[in-house]
Amino acid sequence: MNHHQTPHPQPASPSGNSAARGARRRRSSLSIRAATREDYPAVLALLSAAHLPHSDLTAEHLDHFLLAERDEELEGVVGLEGQGEARLLRSLAVAERAQGHGLGHQLLEAAEASARAQGANRLWLLTTTAEPFFARAGYARAERETAPKALRLLTEFTSVCPSNAACMTKLLG
Repeated sequence: MNHHQTPHPQPASPSGNSAARGARRRRSSLSIRAATREDYPAVLALLSAAHLPHSDLTAEHLDHFLLAERDEELEGVVGLEGQGEARLLRSLAVAERAQGHGLGHQLLEAAEASARAQGANRLWLLTTTAEPFFARAGYARAERETAPKALRLLTEFTSVCPSNAACMTKLLG
């Protein structure tokens, strides 16, 4: 089939094969919402599965987190920390089953919009595994020492993220 043809939908098989169920699942609506403290166990489980640091995370942190859900299942999370014009972006994670469909970028855009709405004009982050992802989204590498002191005092900087984590920043437009 060339790229100008549109495939004709196939009727669902009577057996309801897993491919058909998977296609229906992907078409169900995704919602991004503010996290609540009741989401704490699910957020910890997702961060743990994604091998992201969360030893410092408390239920109170979730007041500044966003969640992505599909069919009432947690598929992604992202958080902000700090006050004022600069914020720390942290804990961006997408469930393995939901990866590869742009959800990480959607969560990142939602977090950036939230930060702008709160009066921030710059985001900072630390990463050991996702530098290319963030670079594609407009983040640039920076020396840790150039981050605002208030952010450098957060546990992400002082103890949770290793000293070899890449520090990145983005000016919000």
